Amino acid sequence: MEKHSNFIKTIMEEDLKNKKHDTIITRFPPEPNGFLHIGHARAIIINFELAKNFGGYTNLRFDDTNPEKEEEKYVHSIIEDVKWLGYEPKAILYASDYFNEMYQRALLLIKKGLAYVDDQSAEEISKTRGTLNTPGLNSPYRNRTVDENLNLFIKMKEGHFQEGEKVLRAKIDMANPNINLRDPVIYRISYEAHHRTKNDWVIYPMYDYAHPLEDAIEGITHSLCSLEFENHRPIYDWFVKETEMEKIPRQIEFGRLNIENTVMSKRYLKVLVDNKIVTGWDDPRLPTLSGLRNRGYTKEAIKEFILATGLSKTNASVSMAMLESFIRDDLQNKTSKMMAVLDPLKVTITNYPDNKIEEIIVPLDQNNPSLGEKTVYFSKHLYIEKDDFILEKPNKKWKRLAKDIEVRLFNAYFIKCHDVIYNDKGEIIELLVTYDEETKSGSGFNKRKPNGTIHFVSAAKALPATFNLLEPIIFDGEEPLLDRINKNSWQTKQGYVEKAMENKDEAVQFIRNGYFIRDQKEKEKLAYHRIVELKSSFK
Repeated sequence: MEKHSNFIKTIMEEDLKNKKHDTIITRFPPEPNGFLHIGHARAIIINFELAKNFGGYTNLRFDDTNPEKEEEKYVHSIIEDVKWLGYEPKAILYASDYFNEMYQRALLLIKKGLAYVDDQSAEEISKTRGTLNTPGLNSPYRNRTVDENLNLFIKMKEGHFQEGEKVLRAKIDMANPNINLRDPVIYRISYEAHHRTKNDWVIYPMYDYAHPLEDAIEGITHSLCSLEFENHRPIYDWFVKETEMEKIPRQIEFGRLNIENTVMSKRYLKVLVDNKIVTGWDDPRLPTLSGLRNRGYTKEAIKEFILATGLSKTNASVSMAMLESFIRDDLQNKTSKMMAVLDPLKVTITNYPDNKIEEIIVPLDQNNPSLGEKTVYFSKHLYIEKDDFILEKPNKKWKRLAKDIEVRLFNAYFIKCHDVIYNDKGEIIELLVTYDEETKSGSGFNKRKPNGTIHFVSAAKALPATFNLLEPIIFDGEEPLLDRINKNSWQTKQGYVEKAMENKDEAVQFIRNGYFIRDQKEKEKLAYHRIVELKSSFK
């Protein structure tokens, strides 16, 4: 973040310069009701990097005020994701840590005549809230006495009423132009067991009340949130002031970052999970951090992508291609270059000895000797990609194999096709070729130039493998979510990898096919997720 200027960083610099704060303290406050996605990664990186830039710190705080939707598994996944991104929070805290203090502050509001118990239903409250052009209507219970409100609120806490029977509302102004200030609900009744406090509480604070108090209790200096909370800032400030909090945080909003053809909502992601359209929250097609991790995206690439998109006061949208470019840049110099054939076509070298298997030692990456070496096997029977052969006479742009045209096999020899074998459907199932022993890679042979270079695997040593070719799970559009599902988002091919892949679990570049990583959920066979395609002239 040192290299990246933005309006929030400028605000923090001014606050420190003016001695408003000695230390910058931020927080990342997710609700534990789902897995984090790349939009959350932006909030994590912004909060942690800004605080770190000024020698401050960041808390991870779970906003667990909604027991109906929250689970312990989400808490664990969020902690794991934050640490995977490379951040260590100063403290791991919970809104539920402050339930008692929030309750006491609510009693204070009642005593000040700034809160009242309302018997109206949620529907009635909604109907009387008014519109942007018309003021709301006062509740018939708005003028209850302080003692009556205290008595009813205490009974709410003790469990004397049913869910929805009563709520506690702030007493502000039903005619305020900002609808958020029209007597917002502070507390509701819920008998759902809480993931931490179990059945200790049956009243729960609403987000607009709880969040500013949590920030103030923790001494958060700058409460960073997305743009949709801009209209909530007056109520944030009102609650901090009227509950007489000692420390006063400042809410600052920044624009959301959307990625095209991507689900950036925990609610919608949960629809995909619940409807079994995906394999789970960590499905490699999802933008969840666990899904991206499963797919082979690196934390370094995600961080660089987030920082490069900048921070503004308006919402922005970028293409998936931008994120993919950062993944390629990160993987380019740290991955081994391996050979895999995703759509195999058998090749038989008619002039090669039947039982000979040649071992060719080559670098894992010509440009990065530190990665080490591997053994490439060469034998009479090979596999190449079906797309690397064309039967009819090709044009000058074709730089792969064709009948009576010579190509180099990567790290090996020149071959020339002299015949093809068909099955009973008229499909080509095997190529008969010859090789030139003098043309071995590295021998200095330069008497003639091949028509390009293609990759291969030796049939004698090849390992069967499954390749998962992944695309966005949804398309952008106005239609309902389930009508925008990409039915081709997970395509599977059965092919082969070279022998050197036998014990490799880390990300690799399969030459000309893209970056891939081993699917850790497949224990019985070799299976790979494509992380991202290469910038390929063959596309």
